[in-house]
Amino acid sequence: MAVQPEGTPCWADASFADLDGAKSFYGDVLGWTFGEGSPEFGNYTTAYADGKRAAAVVPPMPGNEEGPSAWCLYLASPDAAATGEKVRAAGGQVLMEPMQVGAFGTMTLAGDPGGAVFGVWQADTHDGFETEMGAPGGYCWSEVFTRDAKAADTFFPAVFPYAVRKLEDPSMDFGMYDVQGESVLGRMAMGDDFPPEMGSFVMVYFTVPDCDAAVAKATGRGAQLQFGPVDSPFGRFAAITDPQGATFSVIDVTKTEGEMPTTRLTT
Repeated sequence: MAVQPEGTPCWADASFADLDGAKSFYGDVLGWTFGEGSPEFGNYTTAYADGKRAAAVVPPMPGNEEGPSAWCLYLASPDAAATGEKVRAAGGQVLMEPMQVGAFGTMTLAGDPGGAVFGVWQADTHDGFETEMGAPGGYCWSEVFTRDAKAADTFFPAVFPYAVRKLEDPSMDFGMYDVQGESVLGRMAMGDDFPPEMGSFVMVYFTVPDCDAAVAKATGRGAQLQFGPVDSPFGRFAAITDPQGATFSVIDVTKTEGEMPTTRLTT
């Protein structure tokens, strides 16, 4: 896969106190296999779907062993340091300064004004996902869940070259961020159905061949079902929190229901 256009989701990873437990869980639920960990990079371990890079898992950084597990989505950048400055200028936070990761690339971690955490990846030899969109076990989609949709729709286009597209549905405040005419990231306004203490976050979706079977495997391994499974024009999907507290979604893109929604560009 070639280096992705700026702002395009290009990688995802998560840290787990029980790395072997995470590998067993995701291997069962998503069909992943795993490479050898890299000791020089904190035992960072790549997950593969059908032999192609799909994501990665890693033990917590020293001193953060008690921190919660969470999936982190990385957005492509030609210059991670410059993107970090745009984050600050737009009212966000740089949570980790740009760091060179060997010959693979440069990363930084950031948060939007509502606290949704995301990564920035400036690729060198590691250009991100090798899986194709819709391939079982591979990355499919992501959404920023936010308490302040207006702030998110101002922040992200200020940091990345996004055009904002809105769903023409008065019952739902849902937007999409386009790069070069293609929607690459969703934005969902959080309503009263979310616990008030729950902050903004980024949801990562992985493709599965059967949503209900994936949910059954996950809950059978101690995961909690947070939402779904439900049908949509994009596929049948569900949100799951794994046994170590990391939330993600699974989607079967072959099982769709309903007509594609109408959208309009707002910027």
